Amino acid sequence: MKVIASSLRKGNVVEVDGKLYVIVTAENIHPGKGTPVTQLDMRRISDGVKVSERYRTTEQVERAYVEEREHTFLYQDGEGYHFMNPETYDQVAVPQDVIGDQAAYLQEGMAVMLSTYNGNAIAIELPQRVVLEVTDTEPTVKGQTASSSYKPAMLSNGVRTMVPPHIAAGTRVVIMTGDGSYVERAKE
Repeated sequence: MKVIASSLRKGNVVEVDGKLYVIVTAENIHPGKGTPVTQLDMRRISDGVKVSERYRTTEQVERAYVEEREHTFLYQDGEGYHFMNPETYDQVAVPQDVIGDQAAYLQEGMAVMLSTYNGNAIAIELPQRVVLEVTDTEPTVKGQTASSSYKPAMLSNGVRTMVPPHIAAGTRVVIMTGDGSYVERAKE
């Protein structure tokens, strides 16, 4: 099915020259003059090679028919990351290279969208936000203005991020899974 390049998002699967690629990043660039373009960073599914392509935003790109179904994350072992289809209870093992750096945000019981093509897992889409606990952060420095300064913090999943000065160790915070940025304090 053909779609315009500007509608492609991270995790979509496209077919280029008969090969399947999963989109790692998609950015629409609108220069001051000239035609707007869509910059796609893609990973070839067959061998994991990363490719960068640039299309005019109105150009047609072949989007592969991929089955997207909600799965629940169970656990990780030597075979990879194990997910279960909540409808059929079928389990799928997904290799580390498909999940990539998103693995840090996986939590037991988390619902994710798993894309499969011919029965093989090729891409995963995590929820946009995840709640994590701050395990370590610097103490607040007196006189620091809360509006502009952020301080480094270590999260319970081992990822470093920047948080506002009022956040202390032990606080649960909401983090964007796309870039690891702080959103707000968790409401629970």
